[in-house]
Amino acid sequence: MAFSHRPRATWRLRTRSLPLGRRTLLAGILNVTPDSFSDGNYFFTPDAALDQALRLLDQGADLIDLGGESTRPNSIPVGADEEQHRVLPVLKAILRERPDAIVSVDTYHAETAEHVIEAGAEIINDVSGLLWDPRMAAVIAQYHPGLILMHTRGAPRMWNTLPPLPHDDILPMVVSGLAHSLSLARAAEIDPSSIVLDPGFGFGKLGDENFVLLAQIAELHQFHMPLLAGISRKRFLTAQLPDTDDRQRTQTTTAANVAAILGGVHLLRVHDVLAARSAAHIGDAILSGAFAEETENHPSGIRRVHPS
Repeated sequence: MAFSHRPRATWRLRTRSLPLGRRTLLAGILNVTPDSFSDGNYFFTPDAALDQALRLLDQGADLIDLGGESTRPNSIPVGADEEQHRVLPVLKAILRERPDAIVSVDTYHAETAEHVIEAGAEIINDVSGLLWDPRMAAVIAQYHPGLILMHTRGAPRMWNTLPPLPHDDILPMVVSGLAHSLSLARAAEIDPSSIVLDPGFGFGKLGDENFVLLAQIAELHQFHMPLLAGISRKRFLTAQLPDTDDRQRTQTTTAANVAAILGGVHLLRVHDVLAARSAAHIGDAILSGAFAEETENHPSGIRRVHPS
């Protein structure tokens, strides 16, 4: 995989903006669910979830991505009421403890999006790319949060029955799906500067199909929009290993995160912030060396000088 230049951008959120591209930003994952594939039931109570959110922020997360419904394969859909029951107390507690924290809420329910935005969420992370709730685009257009549009191939209950894809079809499928989501956003007059794109690793991509997508992630710069990669602890990373434990999940995630950064992604969605910070330090330093710019202080501590 060739290294990709990472364009600078400004991501407009509900009440503020985030500069993207100078360094990799980290979204700390906080699942308040009983059944998520990696950390289900670990942070299901509001107190446990708040403690974890503060821990992620203290470790260097730039934002918290809060979710109340698992999207693992064959997961059981959760209604908007139950989702709000799970996420709203946690969202309010985080912002009470850290008023300046940036919180994204992972939901495809328009009703939930309305409630969490009114409670202070800055970003909506819609894993369906505006496809699963016809009201979502209108809610985003009305409230103006930041928006993560993700590509998914079908719904979680379908993934175990999907046929494998020819490798040459994977990137075109993702490009076509993201283009459709963007067309829905344009039709609703959603501000393009509020949008980040996520190719949706593991969301209907089977096994090694995810490695093909990762190898070609730089091709998504054709949209001229910031990119997010959510690879953390995905099953495909350890599927070929004889034994899997937390250390191996962290190591394989770190390797994949560096690859994503070298492909030009702006944000990583991660469980392990400390490990991801190390990955970002290395990935950002490599990009700094590969694409020297005008003299400036790089966050890694490397001073960059444009070659004469």
